[in-house]
Amino acid sequence: MNLGGKDIKIFTGNANKALAEKICKELNTTLGLSEVGTFSDGEISVNIGETVRGVDVFVIQPTCPPTNDNIMELLIMMDAFKRASAGRINAVIPYYGYARQDRKAKSRDPITSKLVADLLTTAGADRVVSMDLHAAQLQGYFDIPVDHLLGGQILADYFKASAGSSDTVIVSPDVGGVQRARNFASMLDLPIAIIEKRRQKANESEVMNVIGDIEGKHAIMVDDIIDTAGSMTKAAAALKDFGAKSVTACCTHAVLSGPAIERIQNSAIEKLVVTDTIPLTKEKQIDKIEVVSVAPLFAKAITRVYKNESISSLFN
Repeated sequence: MNLGGKDIKIFTGNANKALAEKICKELNTTLGLSEVGTFSDGEISVNIGETVRGVDVFVIQPTCPPTNDNIMELLIMMDAFKRASAGRINAVIPYYGYARQDRKAKSRDPITSKLVADLLTTAGADRVVSMDLHAAQLQGYFDIPVDHLLGGQILADYFKASAGSSDTVIVSPDVGGVQRARNFASMLDLPIAIIEKRRQKANESEVMNVIGDIEGKHAIMVDDIIDTAGSMTKAAAALKDFGAKSVTACCTHAVLSGPAIERIQNSAIEKLVVTDTIPLTKEKQIDKIEVVSVAPLFAKAITRVYKNESISSLFN
């Protein structure tokens, strides 16, 4: 594809080919020729099937589970592009794995999100385009430009038709997500409530209280990541206990590991709306879960990055 200058080519690993194809459709192009597999001993094999010399290359690869395999695919692909004299290598990472390991919570902890940032840069990335980093300060871990897209508007657009201003409230499932909930509520012109909880250990939490008026209201919980769904389903139960008429949830990154699907299926959550930054395997495609696509937003970002145009409007 040529957008009026040098060529642009889109490639992907195995992490989320469906999303990469949707982005290419938005851009009216096709995926570049590449094969990403494994040797008999399990090492990753990459074969790029067309020239990339002087080309603006975009590699679409969320580092979702299996996280380590998908990270290695991305690193090896970028190394191949660098050694093939690509003009500029842009790592498009809709979901940035290891983002939650962003600080030392206790002595001798690694800061793995910083390590991954260093690996991406060493492998040849000139720019990173990602969405809803778990902590916005992760951008500072890179010595290259990072474009941080927000999935909130895509999710808010989904609810605009159904969310009534008098009987709907946006809920943050924890105190740390208040700013996210406030931004989401402002898009829909709705009030917010906050669930106060005390986390006992990783992936477990205890709901303590609900701050805000939710009695008789339709509650919409918003988060960036749902992993094991323990916090979200307990929060939904608390909302119902405090008088919410119904509970809907939404998030950008549907990790949904371990018992998440069973918990959601058996919870008070009537519907969970997620984006396609992470592909849903067949067993995760239940009636309660609805998917909206981030492909149009990433296509706009890729176009503007390629044309060296401002993409600040896409952050809002």
